[in-house]
Amino acid sequence: MSSPIELSRQPNLTYRSREYLTPREVQRLIEAAGQRGRHPLRDRTLLLLMFRHGLRVGEACLLKWDAVMLEERCIAISRLKGSNSGVHRLQLDELEALVLLRERYAGSYALFVNERGTRLTTGAISKIMKRSGELADLPLPVHPHMLRHSCGYYLAEQGLPTRDIQEYLGHKNIQHTVRYTAANPARFDRIVWM
Repeated sequence: MSSPIELSRQPNLTYRSREYLTPREVQRLIEAAGQRGRHPLRDRTLLLLMFRHGLRVGEACLLKWDAVMLEERCIAISRLKGSNSGVHRLQLDELEALVLLRERYAGSYALFVNERGTRLTTGAISKIMKRSGELADLPLPVHPHMLRHSCGYYLAEQGLPTRDIQEYLGHKNIQHTVRYTAANPARFDRIVWM
């Protein structure tokens, strides 16, 4: 008897040339999330926080309201995969969105909930991301982890030292962070071509 053919996933390079979005693409994605579905505020806020704080999809699922300190303008990030947790500042647009989100989903313990009031699953977030990417008409297929990579590249583009990016993303090993600074084209801006 022959064994069934195993379907294996191809390498990411088969699907797209890069694993991050440019700042303009992130902006289009977040705007598209706010224009679709029955939960535009939730979806927009979700993608905004995932990008700004370099959240893994599982970390976004696990966010609870007790992690949000509105008066202090901070959010406690509990990292997964053995990464270092930390506290991040919230920007004004994030604060405003979170206040509205708390009013809209009063009584929920999780930041991002479904229609039954339970927290979103990683699969649900992947669908939100995919549909938002299609609506934004992005030039490549998207998945949630791209927002974490986009955050890292954005921080590198801003000139943040590698150690600061490492701390922000919670990487224990700096080798996971170097990829963002190594791929930053701004480091070649001082080259003068004849």
